[in-house]
Amino acid sequence: MFDLIVRNANLPDGRTGIDIGIEGDRIIAVERNLQAQAPEEIDATGRLVSPPFVDPHFHMDATLSLGLPRMNVSGTLLEGIALWGELRPIVTKEELVDRALRYCDLAVTQGLLFIRSHVDTSDPRLVTVEAMIEVRERVAPYIDLQLVAFPQDGYYRSPGAIDALNRALDMGVDIVGGIPHFERTIGDGTASVEALCRIAADRGLPVDMHCDETDDPLSRHVETLAAQTIRFGLQGRVAGSHLTSMHSMDNYYVSKLIPLMAEAEINVIPNPLINIMLQGRHDTYPKRRGMTRVRELMDAGLNVSFGHDCVMDPWYSMGSGDMLEVGHMAIHVAQMAGIDDKRKIFDALTVNSAKTMGLAGYGLEKGCNADLVILQASDTLEALRLKPNRLAVIRRGKVIARTEPRIGELSLNGRPARIDPGLDYIPRY
Repeated sequence: MFDLIVRNANLPDGRTGIDIGIEGDRIIAVERNLQAQAPEEIDATGRLVSPPFVDPHFHMDATLSLGLPRMNVSGTLLEGIALWGELRPIVTKEELVDRALRYCDLAVTQGLLFIRSHVDTSDPRLVTVEAMIEVRERVAPYIDLQLVAFPQDGYYRSPGAIDALNRALDMGVDIVGGIPHFERTIGDGTASVEALCRIAADRGLPVDMHCDETDDPLSRHVETLAAQTIRFGLQGRVAGSHLTSMHSMDNYYVSKLIPLMAEAEINVIPNPLINIMLQGRHDTYPKRRGMTRVRELMDAGLNVSFGHDCVMDPWYSMGSGDMLEVGHMAIHVAQMAGIDDKRKIFDALTVNSAKTMGLAGYGLEKGCNADLVILQASDTLEALRLKPNRLAVIRRGKVIARTEPRIGELSLNGRPARIDPGLDYIPRY
């Protein structure tokens, strides 16, 4: 006897017709024709069952603040930073908590149960930190939320930033962040990387830096990040987010850089939606799109995971909390449309991101946490194509969200009455 059985599931690795038996908060069985019963059984009907989606790069303190105090007219990164700088001193803890909780509600319906959020520590009040720590505690039953101490205005550039970051870590923020390319000089950026890695090593914390989020091919702080990672013995515990300057670097330099990053076991976090929206703003034509070299980094064995980054905030007026939207865009911008390519893209939304966040018990194997999502699609490739409804979201063995399947009804002579895009158009690969 199990507590819950999901039957007739297709798994991301290609297995079909699988039953998943859950007891308590753990997966106990993953096999065909499971000879058992449960008080609740869900028939997946040949649809994809995946571990939950994971977002390793987000800004929850700014989410849903679009239009406050005004719109980003230029659509640039720098105007977005300036707008946030206007809002930050007047925002209240209650507003921050309310918006973050509303976003988390949306995330759950999208099967997104693990999020790493950067929290701006530039305001010495640290209201953002207080708010996000409260949110982390309140959503813990259904979302694992990691927090990064992020000196948005620069570690050296902003007065009081050093003290504020240390206080944020003392308050219980999980990860050391940085933004070296936003310092006043390349030298200051380089020094900030070293100082922040030293803090992480001393405190036993991971590192996740906004790094080289620029079109400047000479913005090369990821090289310093990799070198300092090795120096302080932080291999596997450091993430470089964005890395858009790699889009513009010459190939010879990159041929040296990528092996150094691999030696340092850097986790790479591109953010396809925001990167292609904000980069290339100084170009006419040809216009660079600004996403880092995803295929080359994957081919070199680096762990690449994708972040949503922003939803309806000063930097990005779009967004839905749907990680499949992120993967869908990545396929197009990285020109990774092959079958194996798409499977790698799906991994970058799930297992790769789980590795970046250091999640224990993640996956669909026996003994893993009973966290899973049933999608209205037959496999991972179709999920990326359709961005389908999440029919059920399960957290630690409990169904916490359901969405009805999207069914089209037709009134055409001689044609079907109902169309299910997730089952009626399954391609033959």
